[in-house]
This record gives sequence, C-alpha cells and structure tokens, in this order.
Amino acid sequence: MAQDNAVSPYAAEYEELCEQLPGQHLAWLQQIRGEAHQQFSQCGFPTLRDEEWRYTNVSPIEKKLFSAKPPLADADIQIGEYQLSDCWRIVLVDGYFNAALSDLSGLPESVAVMSMAEALDKHDDTIKAHLGQAVSDQEHGLVAFNTSRFGDGLFIQIPAGQALDKPIQLINVMSQTDHLAHTRNLVILEAQAEAQIIETAIGDNNAYLSAAVSEVFVGENAALEWFKLQADSEKAYHFSGTYVKQSTYSRFKHHNFSFGGLLARNDIHCDIQKAAECELNGLFLAQKRQHIDNHTRINHCEPHGISREQYKGVLNQRARGVFQGRVIVAEDAQKTDSEMNNRNLLLSDDAEIDTKPQLEIYADDVKCAHGVTVGQLDEQSVFYLKSRCIDEASARNMLTFAFANEMVTKIAHQGLHDLLLSLVLERFPQTDVSAEWL
Repeated sequence: MAQDNAVSPYAAEYEELCEQLPGQHLAWLQQIRGEAHQQFSQCGFPTLRDEEWRYTNVSPIEKKLFSAKPPLADADIQIGEYQLSDCWRIVLVDGYFNAALSDLSGLPESVAVMSMAEALDKHDDTIKAHLGQAVSDQEHGLVAFNTSRFGDGLFIQIPAGQALDKPIQLINVMSQTDHLAHTRNLVILEAQAEAQIIETAIGDNNAYLSAAVSEVFVGENAALEWFKLQADSEKAYHFSGTYVKQSTYSRFKHHNFSFGGLLARNDIHCDIQKAAECELNGLFLAQKRQHIDNHTRINHCEPHGISREQYKGVLNQRARGVFQGRVIVAEDAQKTDSEMNNRNLLLSDDAEIDTKPQLEIYADDVKCAHGVTVGQLDEQSVFYLKSRCIDEASARNMLTFAFANEMVTKIAHQGLHDLLLSLVLERFPQTDVSAEWL
C-alpha cells in the first residue's frame, strides 16, 4: 500500500548505493534489484492500513533515516557469551562478513557455507534459481527493501544425504550508531540432508536498523532445525523474515526467541507439501516500551501435512506484543493435522497484547485447532506457593519464570539452552530462582 503517495526518502539514495553492492556484474541480479527498487518506490514500507501490519507502526524508521555504512576496519567487536562452542560459525558485522570472527574449520568439503557476497561469485547459478522463489517482493515493502539493497548474508547448500554433526551459527552483530544493515540468507538442503542453524542477532547499545530476509528450501525427506535468538539493543529496530519451502516428507522446526529491540517484527512463513511436518515455537519477552510482533503463516498445500505451533509472550511495564498466526489449508490438502496455541502473560496493567489466530480451511477432511489465552498469573497458584511459606513477590516471580522456561526446555543444544536460560533470568528478576537448580 502506498504511503500517502510520498516516495520514501530511502528510495532516493538507491542509485548511489546500488553501485557498491556485490554481484552488480550479474545482469539477472541487476534486474531483480531494479524491479524490487521499483516496487519499494511505489509501495514504501507497510502501514497500519495493511491488515497484517495493523498493530505495528514502522513510521519511526522513516523519521530516523538510518544509513548503510561500510564496516569499521578498527572496530573492537565483542560477541562474548553469544559465541557458542561446538558450532561452525559465520559472523556478519554491520551486515558484512567478518573472516576474523568466523570459524568454518572442519566443515565437510561437500557442504558450501560462505558469505552471500562470495557465493555470488562461486554459486551464482544456484542463487539465480532460488532467489525470490520462497518469498516475493509483493509480500510487503520490507522484503522489496531488502531485495533491492542486500549487500551480504549467509549462503548454505547441503548436498543430498549429508547430515551435519553440529550446528552452523550465524551471528549478526551491529556496532555503529544509526546504521542500516540489509542481509539476505539462502539455505538449501537437498534430499535427505539434515542440519541445525542457530541465528543470533545482537548489537551495541545503539539505535540501528537490521533488515534480514532468509529463504529456506528443505528438500524431500530432509530435516532442518532453526533456532533464532534476537537480543538486539533496546534502541534498535529489527525486521527478520524467514520464508520456507518444504518438499514432500520434509521436516522443519523453528524456535524463535525474541528479547531485544525497541521495535521488532519477526515473520516465519512456511509452505509445506505432501506429508511434510512443520513445528514453530516461540517466546517473546518485552518490557519498558518495547514492541515485539510475531507473524507466522503455514500454508498446507498438499495432503497429509502436519503442523504444530506454540508461542508464548511475557509483557511487563508498558510493553506491547503482537501475535498473528495464520494456518491455510488448501482445497487439495486433505488429511491435514494442524494445532496452534498462543499463551500470553501480562505482568502490568499497562502492558498490552494483540493476538489474532486464523484458520482458513478449504478442505473438508482435516483436523485443525487453535487456542489463545491472555491474562495475569493464576491467583490460586500464587496462594498455593504462599501457603508453602514463599512470600508473594517470590511466588509471582517463580510462576513467571516457569511459564517462560517451558519454551527454553525444548532446546536440546546445551550451550544455547544455557544462554537462553541466563537471558530469561536477566530480563525478569527471579527471586528464589537459581540457574544452578535447573
């Protein structure tokens, strides 16, 4: 939808910016970028008049006018506790690959893992065949914005039958004030391949805008588990879209933990084919004036698909959360089995949650259900703990922690589990709850 017929100020700087982007020697990529720029120039960013953005106002991005900058050569980048052991690691600093912080040693030779800029030289035919196939620039303005401007990102291609024995961690670090980073990730698992990816978004205590789009292709009978930890600066603006195409009998599992950012929007959209399985889990914790929006969509395109979705939100002070979950069952997708559940806990009278679960069913032989709860702590549970000589404040903190920790316990990777646990404990003071007990 056009923004009051006004051209976004970001569109005006495109001609100068595009000359600096990698892959400009590729005519097909120039065309794709040019068409995406035209789309963005006409439509701009999403507005509150767009149904799927009616609860999230991104106009501050226009007012702030973040700018893309080259990475600082002498920057002292710290990734500290976010660097997980027992992982291959690729690090992007301010949107660009950083070789010094990355470590891909021991990666099987048949597996391609590299920056998108490098892949545009080495695997341009593969990128040409997949770019824009999992998500269209027509989806909304932020996708077109990313397509026209992405400078780097992550490229992964895992050959048929290859199972990786440890995860690949992608760390996006933002270090510059008022910086704008566009990253594009392309992940391809061929038939019967298996992998885990840990995506981590962090940044210094600055205002910045991170816009990332990931296109994911899971081949026949392949399995991919994707973990997303968003722990950006409390002044940051974050958009992340993960768009997945699942082939027959494939399995995709996504765990989304969203803790940071002044305004954060996460899109996870999956198209699943015959007998494919999709599981989406999420936890978002917001406080002060944070705004966190999670938008999921599962398209059951063929019969016998299975999907499970569970999202939890904990909101404190004047924070606002959004959950929009949508399951679409096509006319031919008989025998679909789908469940969606969203539970939200409000710790303050000023906190707010907008939740909108949707089922669109065009087949007649399906099993689909959804459930939503919004409320405060169960007073009977608080009373029970108080009757066991636990003071009221501690009782409430313990129940809040237990509510959130259910999603953390789903994480089997020990390093990531421990990191998430520590972040949950940091964000909501948990009197009488110790990590050593858990």
